[in-house]
Amino acid sequence: MIWLFLFTLTLTLGSVQSQSSSQDAFIIQYLERRLVQMEERLSLCEQNTISATQKTYDLSSEIRGYLSTLNTLRSEVKSQVDGVSVRVDRVERELEYLENKLPTQSDIEMEEVLLEQQIKAAELEQLKKKAAIHVENDCQTALSQVKSLKIVKRAGDPNGCWFKDPSEGSDKVYLFSGFRNNTILEYKSLKSFTKTSTPPANEVQLPFYWQGTGHVVYNGFLYCHKADTPNEILKVDLLNGSVVDSMLLPGAGNLPVYSLNPNTYVDMAVDELGLWVIHADPEYGGNLVITKLDKVSLTLEYTWDTQCRSRDAEGAFLICGTLYVVYNTRYGGRSTVQCLYDIHDTIHSAESPVIFFPKRYTSHSSIHYNPGDKQLYAWDDGYQTMYKVETRSNTQITSQ
Repeated sequence: MIWLFLFTLTLTLGSVQSQSSSQDAFIIQYLERRLVQMEERLSLCEQNTISATQKTYDLSSEIRGYLSTLNTLRSEVKSQVDGVSVRVDRVERELEYLENKLPTQSDIEMEEVLLEQQIKAAELEQLKKKAAIHVENDCQTALSQVKSLKIVKRAGDPNGCWFKDPSEGSDKVYLFSGFRNNTILEYKSLKSFTKTSTPPANEVQLPFYWQGTGHVVYNGFLYCHKADTPNEILKVDLLNGSVVDSMLLPGAGNLPVYSLNPNTYVDMAVDELGLWVIHADPEYGGNLVITKLDKVSLTLEYTWDTQCRSRDAEGAFLICGTLYVVYNTRYGGRSTVQCLYDIHDTIHSAESPVIFFPKRYTSHSSIHYNPGDKQLYAWDDGYQTMYKVETRSNTQITSQ
């Protein structure tokens, strides 16, 4: 009996062990399959991550390329817009010029009458003030307004200068085309300069080249900056083209007198007090310096250092010993007088209002004041223009 019980127990235990081993093998196989699946998924995830990283890098590179192209296109568009703006302004000037060139016959006749009256009035006024031109204490007028603009003609290069000889009894008009030349065009009068039907101008050939746009003719003599020299000023007899005298202007030649006209280093001027020369001196921060010259011997009489800067300036002129500096932008715009210097210390720049030129868009390469007819002769991108100025006594200016 005991033997039978033991035999039965042995069979039972063997069956249980067999079942347990079978279950363990199944679990192990299941776990191995799950591990293989997890490894496959991890490998796939790693591959997807690498692919996504590469795509992100490629997209970033493509975006950087687009941004670079966009910046280039933006610069090109800005440049084209600026160019279109300049062209529109030039077309506007062309239309204005054509309108002035095609007036009615009655307007032409009226204009001639008014011009003759202005010339006669200027000559009479010049005779009345003959003595005052040479006496500093009698010159007590200052600029109060630039009143009107007249486009006289279009001739020559975009840069140049033109003016009348301000001396008594002279009606001659002179034209200097470009900023480096040896030829001057001389006209008998302003009327002959404006009319195309009159005989051609007298060409004056010089034995040297002049530089810049800062020349003047005074009493039949040309005062100019000799080309290829930093600061040599010549006095030339226009009857025979001979050099009468010369001088070296201290401090000149190192900096353009006006930053918007980089080819002009010396600017001559004439006012009621006589002959002047303007230059910019880097030793004074690039500010303008004015010098009074003896018109006969070119002797330096006196020099004044001003607080008027040459930066953003396009020109300047003197009236009764007061320097008026005209400023603009390098793209052209409305010219303004923003700085002045009075050698008599009667009026001061800080107390004087800004004086605006009447035209909206200008770009002057030269501005010359004529003390006889009280007008400014300017060269505006190839157009010869005249501005009529209004002056008042110094006491009126300072009291405002």
